[in-house]
Amino acid sequence: MIEFEIKSKKQTIGAKKGQTVYYAVAKNNNRMTLDAVCQQIVDETSLSYGDVMNALTTLARLVCRGLKMGFSVDLGELGALRVYYPSKMVDKKEDVTAASLKTPKIVFSPKGKMREAAKTAEVSVNNPARKKKKEEGGIGQHGN
Repeated sequence: MIEFEIKSKKQTIGAKKGQTVYYAVAKNNNRMTLDAVCQQIVDETSLSYGDVMNALTTLARLVCRGLKMGFSVDLGELGALRVYYPSKMVDKKEDVTAASLKTPKIVFSPKGKMREAAKTAEVSVNNPARKKKKEEGGIGQHGN
C-alpha cells in the first residue's frame, strides 16, 4: 500500500496566488533494489543470478546507447523510453537553435499492464483533519 500525508504551501502564481493549498504526498519512497529484482527473477525462472544481472546490465547499456542515438526504446510489456528536449520560447524563428533547448528529460510511456498496475495500487491518505471532522460529526449524529 502507498501511504500519503497532507502537506500545505502558499501559492505564488495563478488563480490561487497567496492562498494556502493542501496536497497529498507519499510518506516514503519504497524502492525495490536491483538485487531484489534479480532475486525475484531467479525465483520465478530457471536463470541464475549472474545471468539475470548480466542481462539487466546489458539492457541498461543498450537503452543508453539507443537514447543517445535518438531512438525511442521499446521494452515490450513494460513500455517505451525516449529522450524529450523541452525548448525555450524565443521571439524570432532564426533564434531557435540547439542552445534554445533546455535540459533533456527521459520520458517513460508505460504499456497497458503497467498503467493498470498503477491504477489498481492500494492507496491511503492519512488526513487527521477528516478524521477529527468525522468524529465530531459522529458524536453529533448519535446525540453524545
